[in-house]
Amino acid sequence: MIETYDAVVVGGGPCGATAANELARRGRSVLLLDRAGRIKPCGGAIPPRLIQDFGIPDHLLAARITSARMIAPSDRAVDMPIADGFVGMVNRETFDEWLRDRAAANGATRQSGKFDTISHDSDGTARVHFQPKEGPETSVRTRVVIGADGAKSAVAAQCLQGAAKIPHVFAYHEILRVPPEGFDATRCDVYYQGRLSPDFYGWVFPHGETASVGSGSMRKGFSLRRSVTDLRQAAGLGTAETIRREGAPIPLHPMRRWDDGRDVMVAGDAAGVVAPASGEGIYYAMDGGRLAGEAADEFLADGNPRALRTARRRFMRQHGRVFWILRMMQWFWYSSDKRRERFVSMCQDPDVQRLTWDSYMNKRLTRTSPTAHVKIFFKDLAHLLGLVSA
Repeated sequence: MIETYDAVVVGGGPCGATAANELARRGRSVLLLDRAGRIKPCGGAIPPRLIQDFGIPDHLLAARITSARMIAPSDRAVDMPIADGFVGMVNRETFDEWLRDRAAANGATRQSGKFDTISHDSDGTARVHFQPKEGPETSVRTRVVIGADGAKSAVAAQCLQGAAKIPHVFAYHEILRVPPEGFDATRCDVYYQGRLSPDFYGWVFPHGETASVGSGSMRKGFSLRRSVTDLRQAAGLGTAETIRREGAPIPLHPMRRWDDGRDVMVAGDAAGVVAPASGEGIYYAMDGGRLAGEAADEFLADGNPRALRTARRRFMRQHGRVFWILRMMQWFWYSSDKRRERFVSMCQDPDVQRLTWDSYMNKRLTRTSPTAHVKIFFKDLAHLLGLVSA
């Protein structure tokens, strides 16, 4: 007999594992389908809000970041210390597996395999076809499918119009073994230099005994491998041991619709929810996975496909304004080295630093200091008009 589940979640990254966990906690039968051995290229930063909201234990934190250094095209560096708290850094291979194990502990069924297609039986029930890690292709029946299978999602490509039109940045990084001396394992370095990325940035993110060194760009013909080689030299890591190399696309903005109006929805990178300008994705993936699980549970309760729309509506209500602001920032400040220089110069301002960290760490546009916002507005305007030196 064909196995039947309330929900099948395709993709076992932070989004898919969180969606499966949410549904399993609510008593739904869930199959979590994930490709074995997959590790996504990722800086690995998780803010305190994520740690708190999703109960992440300390042992998963490979490093605790207490400052960031912004490096301008002129090589001028601006330090941005975190006044109170830290940003956690995780290694995705252990972090993602822990999330999948948690979903299984709460009742989800794990299955290693590659998604193929979705069909529908004569009674209208969806059938998910996949290739297991071992054995012939098989399928299961389900009332709802959540596609959390990353950028350029196979689920989205099959079931949602316009999925192929989402623009992407391609990211590439190398995991290095850092030297025992001379490397600050509590600071993230961000390089705003056109030679390292014409439309994004380069990064050096510590992970304890290792570091992620990478860059991203959507410009065709730009060599990310050469960029990372140059970045390693600039960071003093040219001779560090390379453990592995990884690359993947990162979507630039959320899709206009995340469901097919019937029984399929997407979430996380598959829905395009990566923060513009910063490329941050883990928190938004997990929050999107939680909302997808809630929406699927509501759909399962009454069978009304309109419930599937609530995931996007709730996500954009919480984060849409932040995404719009970050998209405008990326469009303007990353467009030339002259503007990058001024952007890094702005980061010296204590008000900018305080409000930036508060917004990032707590995932909100802080309203605690109206006076500081007014000051920043006029400082930004002065930089835009060139009334202050970079």
